[in-house]
Amino acid sequence: MTDMTELIDKTVRTKFHDLLHEQIANEFSASQQYIAVAVYYDNIDMPQMARHFYRQAVEERNHAMMILQYFLDRDMHIELPGIDVPRSDFDNYQAPIDLALAQEKRVTQQIVDLARAARDNGDYLGEQFMQWFLKEQVEEVATMTTLQTIAERANGNLFDVENFVERELGGAASTDATAPAAAGGTI
Repeated sequence: MTDMTELIDKTVRTKFHDLLHEQIANEFSASQQYIAVAVYYDNIDMPQMARHFYRQAVEERNHAMMILQYFLDRDMHIELPGIDVPRSDFDNYQAPIDLALAQEKRVTQQIVDLARAARDNGDYLGEQFMQWFLKEQVEEVATMTTLQTIAERANGNLFDVENFVERELGGAASTDATAPAAAGGTI
């Protein structure tokens, strides 16, 4: 009789696959954190910032679902991980932006580590999969860095921050044709 695990997990798991499994939790945690940030901004009547971070939450959720789809496409076993409790108390309107920038920098390092592990394992499919995420992280860090700069320059004028976000970040998210497929589709 064949072991059930053998039937489910037909591809040998590597360090890359283990890190990628961990990244599912990281992406879902980031999504929850962005919901907490959005709720904070909703509570202090900053609807543009709230809208921006709600969209960011969906984007992070979609990243987790892309990783799930990758495992499905590779015919590999998936275990959905638990996630961290998000931070929801902030001292001022700039603190969530600082947290978001630190989070994006941390995720960037995680993605770099994933790409390195795929290369070190000779997993060319995994390395190729990570390329889109590397490009995405450059954009995410740049956006959060700009948002942090604008918030600092606003010097407490929340209308300036809201106007910037509406003008520069408020447009509908464009669909990236090069993005990996997400399990169940993107939302």
